[in-house]
Amino acid sequence: MTAPAEQVVEWVDDHGRVLSLVSRSQVRARNLLHRSVAVVVRSPAGEVLVHRRADWKDVWPGYWDLAVGGVVGVGEPWAAAARRELAEEVGVEATELVELGAFTYRDSQVAALARVFTTTAAGPFAFADGEVVEAGWVPLDELEAWVGAHAVCPDSLAGVLPLL
Repeated sequence: MTAPAEQVVEWVDDHGRVLSLVSRSQVRARNLLHRSVAVVVRSPAGEVLVHRRADWKDVWPGYWDLAVGGVVGVGEPWAAAARRELAEEVGVEATELVELGAFTYRDSQVAALARVFTTTAAGPFAFADGEVVEAGWVPLDELEAWVGAHAVCPDSLAGVLPLL
């Protein structure tokens, strides 16, 4: 098992073409554009599963997020990465994924070319990899007020929230 900082990642251009393979630590240190996925989990009633990130995360520790997800592996198809992240972070095997859209996000810490998916799952959820420390459901019509009252990952606010 490769340590997260040494995981090999695709450094990509704005069109998703691979420029080079680099370590995840290089992606963070140099703020290189890389592929990532976000999966919005909805309850059968339409609520959004929100979760709080672990305090040890390398970006936005302790922040809340509207989607599970992460870095896409080298050569990994987008949907395969979404399924993998969903299983790793919340213990859900998605029977159906729907792609909601894509966005590019850049700030002083992160540069990501992302695709957003959604799936429906009622749980139970398992947080085996420790990346999620707390989770809960928020009705879609209350989501705007909820994000206003919580520290939410900026990429989730910029790229995921508009697609909901």
